[in-house]
Amino acid sequence: MPENTHPALPTLAFGGDYNPEQWSEDVWREDVRLMREAGATLVSVGIFSWALLETQEGVHDFGWLDRVLDLLHEHGIRVDLATPTVTPPAWFYRAHPDALPVTSEGVRYAFGSRGAICHSNPAYRAAAARITTAVATRYADHPALVMWHVHNEYGAPVSACYCDGCGAHFRRWLAARHGTVEVLNEAWGTAFWGQRYTSYEQIDPPRLTPGVCNPAQQLDYKRFADATMRENFRTERDILHRLTPGVPVTTNFMTALAQCESVDYWAWGREVDVVSNDHYLITDGRRTHVNPAMTADLTRSVAGGAPWLLLEHSTSGVNWQPRNPAKAPGQMARNSLANVARGSEGAMFFQWRQSRRGSEKFHSAMLPHGGTGTRVWREVVRLGADMGALACLKGTRTVADVAMVWDWHSWWAQGAEGQPSVDHDPRERADSFYEVLYDRHLTVDFAHPEADLSAYPLVVVPALYLATESAGSNLRRYVEGGGTLVVSYFSGIVDENDAVHPGPCPGALREVLGLTVEEWSPLLPGDTVRIEGPGGASADADVWSESLVPKGAESVWSYADGPAAGSPAVTRHRSGAGTAWYLSTRLGPRELDTVLRGAFADAGLPPRDDLPHDVEVVRRSGGSGEYLFVLNHSGEPAHVPLPAPGTELLSGGRADDRLTVLPGDVGVVHLDGSRPAG
Repeated sequence: MPENTHPALPTLAFGGDYNPEQWSEDVWREDVRLMREAGATLVSVGIFSWALLETQEGVHDFGWLDRVLDLLHEHGIRVDLATPTVTPPAWFYRAHPDALPVTSEGVRYAFGSRGAICHSNPAYRAAAARITTAVATRYADHPALVMWHVHNEYGAPVSACYCDGCGAHFRRWLAARHGTVEVLNEAWGTAFWGQRYTSYEQIDPPRLTPGVCNPAQQLDYKRFADATMRENFRTERDILHRLTPGVPVTTNFMTALAQCESVDYWAWGREVDVVSNDHYLITDGRRTHVNPAMTADLTRSVAGGAPWLLLEHSTSGVNWQPRNPAKAPGQMARNSLANVARGSEGAMFFQWRQSRRGSEKFHSAMLPHGGTGTRVWREVVRLGADMGALACLKGTRTVADVAMVWDWHSWWAQGAEGQPSVDHDPRERADSFYEVLYDRHLTVDFAHPEADLSAYPLVVVPALYLATESAGSNLRRYVEGGGTLVVSYFSGIVDENDAVHPGPCPGALREVLGLTVEEWSPLLPGDTVRIEGPGGASADADVWSESLVPKGAESVWSYADGPAAGSPAVTRHRSGAGTAWYLSTRLGPRELDTVLRGAFADAGLPPRDDLPHDVEVVRRSGGSGEYLFVLNHSGEPAHVPLPAPGTELLSGGRADDRLTVLPGDVGVVHLDGSRPAG
């Protein structure tokens, strides 16, 4: 696989999904004229076009796509060309109805949506390889082509199928993973409830059962479903690499924890040439500017710190939530530039022209139903100019301060039935810990639990229910080497097969934390406990409490009431040159910040009192210089001190010892003393 590369663009990517097949050809010329006016540099084409490109098996019609690509090239617009394999045509499903996926309840989905695919189906696999080969052969040398876009949003809306064909494929996958059926029996703990197998042929997918289905079987099936999608991606990618060497291949991820939990993006990040991501705001009443930052940090981390690409987001409201408010003036630019600050090589949207028909006709677009007289259009044009002014950022990297450990396999395992409390939510813990770091103006790298963590003064573990022995050893080495570790409750409990580690909890982490958990005491809805700390400080917590037994750790905060009254609630353990902190209850972001002040001090991370609340300050650095992004999400002007004077790139003005950014606005300073921008 080639190293991560990026579209051959002279500037940052700006544009969106372009679906000309929804419009008559007389609209196409208006589209490209307006793309030029908006400053668009790249569009994604052909994502949902299989039925138009292959009108019946083996019969192709490329004429319309030829004309579209030629027109885009004529006007200087580059193309991210899709393999249209996310939406097989109606004629395909008529011939191969078994390619439609089956739910765990045994219901087969019908044609008429998108992504309705059994990824184990041999007819689908063969047809996807054929159309990919045909498209790549046709456009291998087209001058507009700068990147391939395989499929679309793997895992959404369906990742797993439970049909008999998947059952056979699952058995083959299990044999390759576990070897003998005796090893599988041990891994799955099939002695429980008499589930022992004597042959792989006795194993089916984890379909609907009258009681709780084996959680280890469910975990392996999630791994299998993810691996099967990845097999299909690799097949298409390898065809494209063979026919168009040097053209990078991507597929659009959905790394936001609120949007796709069925994909192991650590594994997928190693398969693509360019990491790209789709992100949409979840308007759930929370501070909506925090999640774009978190998702961008996670996407950059999946890319190994390299520049990546925001391939889809929205200009304003979406259509698929119960309530879909419009973005406020300036919010689109802030969302876009927040991603650029955190490593994206551009900002792309779904979609270019707002659809008149279909389920997404109320989803916002760069060119709304109201046309060029709208606020959205004016903001799109301004953003296009701003993206052009930031071309010097290409190739620079975001500078991170701390790390957060996250693992999709642990999240999958945590989702099984039979847990101590349904109120414990790993995603909520990740969101809350991230919000604390965000409000301390710390830029976060995410890391796999077995990754090298030595570069970070602070590592936070918000939810690591599944922790391998290797992960436990890795975190112990990190602390002994001088790092500061913060671990939240119910972490380190089970191994890679969802089996509880031998001995007291927290299993793989008890040595680094210097304690054992005698008993969990989850709280009932509405119940809280009070914890007390240094100097008479106190905080209320909910959902969870534990009875801890220190084995070298010191108690920093203790339970004042509740089931664990008198027991340590927050501990600190010196180990080697570093310290490990443990939080045994659930605290909200404000309380977390109070409790973790000691951990921040251990890590040498004092509070940034000179930076305003709800103002992001993020650095990018590289061969072209040092850049400081300031994004003001607050309702007041932000006055941000600068480490050096420089040029504010969006206005062209000078900035000396501080930069003033108006409410809802963005500033980007190229700092003096580094290579000149441009």
